[in-house]
Amino acid sequence: MKNQKGFTLIEIIAVLVILGILAAVAVPKYIDMQGEAKKAAAKGQVAEIKSTLNLAYAKLFMSNSSAPTTASAVVTASGIGATMGTAPDIWGVNVSPTGTYANITVSTYNSVTGYDATGTWNLPQ
Repeated sequence: MKNQKGFTLIEIIAVLVILGILAAVAVPKYIDMQGEAKKAAAKGQVAEIKSTLNLAYAKLFMSNSSAPTTASAVVTASGIGATMGTAPDIWGVNVSPTGTYANITVSTYNSVTGYDATGTWNLPQ
């Protein structure tokens, strides 16, 4: 009986309590990180849309030898629709031109909600 090795009940309970505390702290942080990652990805998509609009503006400027005067012309030339990307990365977007600017809204990624970001693109001066 003196050479029996193993953990006592108190040691096992102490380990379980420590693991429970770690899980209680880590799980909410993980869930929060997931939401932050979704927001950051959506902001990246807004930046990509702005870049696409800048390229469309430059192409229109080069082909017409004059700068476009409305954001609507640039949005039309960019080809951005209700979705953007190629499978498996399909973003739900909305680009609403008004005068010399366009409002950009990203709402979904592969039909999954929580990817929300907005931005504004202005016609270069």
